[in-house]
Amino acid sequence: MGIYKRGNTWWYEFYFNAERVRASTKQSNKRVAEQMEAAAKTQLAKGEVGIEERKKSPTLKAFAPRFMETIETQCANKPAAVSFYRSKLKYLETSPLLVDVRLDAIDEQAIEAYKNVRARTKSRRKRPLSPGAINRELATLRRLLRMAQEFKLIARVPRVRMLRGEMGRECILAHDMELAYLAACPEPLDSIALILLDCGLRNSEARLLEWPDLHLNPASGAKFGYVTVRAFNSKNSHGRNVPLSERVVSMLKNRGPEKAGLVFTRRNGDELTASELGQQHDRVRRLLKLPADFVLHSLRHTFGTRLGEAGADAFTIMKLMGHSSVTVSQRYVHPSPESVERAFERMQTLNRVEAAKRFGVPTKVPTVMCGDQGEVQ
Repeated sequence: MGIYKRGNTWWYEFYFNAERVRASTKQSNKRVAEQMEAAAKTQLAKGEVGIEERKKSPTLKAFAPRFMETIETQCANKPAAVSFYRSKLKYLETSPLLVDVRLDAIDEQAIEAYKNVRARTKSRRKRPLSPGAINRELATLRRLLRMAQEFKLIARVPRVRMLRGEMGRECILAHDMELAYLAACPEPLDSIALILLDCGLRNSEARLLEWPDLHLNPASGAKFGYVTVRAFNSKNSHGRNVPLSERVVSMLKNRGPEKAGLVFTRRNGDELTASELGQQHDRVRRLLKLPADFVLHSLRHTFGTRLGEAGADAFTIMKLMGHSSVTVSQRYVHPSPESVERAFERMQTLNRVEAAKRFGVPTKVPTVMCGDQGEVQ
């Protein structure tokens, strides 16, 4: 056994787990044939102990369709997310630094090279791309690589460092500008903006509101009516109940009797689109000379900020706004000295009440001292 020659071609033959293995190397060079025999034995031994040879990873271009197909399945209820990943993926697919590179060869060095090129790229307005725009492309690349790892196409995901200097959209609508903004808004933006401001719903959640989800009259023991949000934006979004303010209830009653179907539609009854509302908002923003970073989502951000200023804790904000985690909600909580004093005062009051129940002292917490034998004095 070993290698032997048949005609001009070398063959190998050996036994593995009492089974004969024989194959042609299709080689006329004995040394190459011996190497192929050794490789065959190694491959069989690896399989015996559960070691599988990793398949050659595809290029980014080849994997892109599978990535989008998976995104469309995972985000079936989030068309905006699907559109986002599709738009960002096209930049990765057109980059000569990444498109024809195998996924396991995309390392930190390749990612840094891509960042450097994109940082020098001009937008359609002949301006440098913002760090935020580049970071969204990097976030898409990171998710693509993580998906490839889940599919066992690559062994590790390289670290993707985001660019610094990204500006967050922290613009909020001040109270003194609120009336002017709402007065300038045409329908249906006027009504939807009011819901975003007073209930903190997302744009998509407000557009997809249905009459059966609205409860204009308070439930037993409650002070406010409420809306049940059905949109699937995060695990905490779907099914949450959000109170309705008095002016939102008044606005909804003025829209006519409750009925089945969407609350807000086009004149022909079709569903509103995010772009339509965004265009209405942009016209109002320019009319009132509001800053460019005051987008429609800023109204929801305004709601969260006002909740924080009113003393709401992060968990309450998370429940009302449907955030995916309390970490997102914490950005709205900025305890003022007055709120700290009020919280401490409430704790002191609670301590007195509990002490009164236990010791019968209604005005102050009793001092408890222990003697040598541990008895209460």
